[in-house]
Amino acid sequence: MSQGPVTNPSLLLRLREPDDASAWDTFLELYEPLVFGFLRKRGLQEADARDVTQDVLQSVIGAIKKLEYDRSKGTFRGWLFQVARSKLANYFKKNAKQAQGSGQTVVHQMLAEQPAGELEKEWDQEVEKRLFSWACQQIQPQVEKSTWDAFWQNAVENKPASEVAQAVGISVGAVYIAKSRVISRIRTLIHEVSEFD
Repeated sequence: MSQGPVTNPSLLLRLREPDDASAWDTFLELYEPLVFGFLRKRGLQEADARDVTQDVLQSVIGAIKKLEYDRSKGTFRGWLFQVARSKLANYFKKNAKQAQGSGQTVVHQMLAEQPAGELEKEWDQEVEKRLFSWACQQIQPQVEKSTWDAFWQNAVENKPASEVAQAVGISVGAVYIAKSRVISRIRTLIHEVSEFD
């Protein structure tokens, strides 16, 4: 059974190099919105979610040089999930007195009652969505509009190839070719920042 994408050890190794701005840019593009979204879904206000996201990222920066990648001990994204969840719990503990009567204690209780496995499964789904979204953002400007439209309408919106062909003004065969080429590029790009089990 596939576990989905996890962060590639080569990206983790590149993050250890303080001068590798490209690796950090990629990491932040992928994971900052993911952590922020996770925190917002757990009830944090935007400003608080940004602060806790920064705490999570600071933990990554502090730990990355010591982090030994060993797939048998778990995934990086699993570790990142634990860091985010821990920082969220710390936030609620720290603000417990201030949160009384604000409804945030209810959110904290819901977090405590939600099984970690259920939260982690949701996290993994969000990672997969984020990787796909990020790859699409990178690739869309690199392909012809008709190619992108054919891929998107057929692969993502699940429109029949004949309908897409008519809408885009290409042949049905060209729809399948466009879909195949874009999917291949997406997979390649995701593979550059992740690996698949």
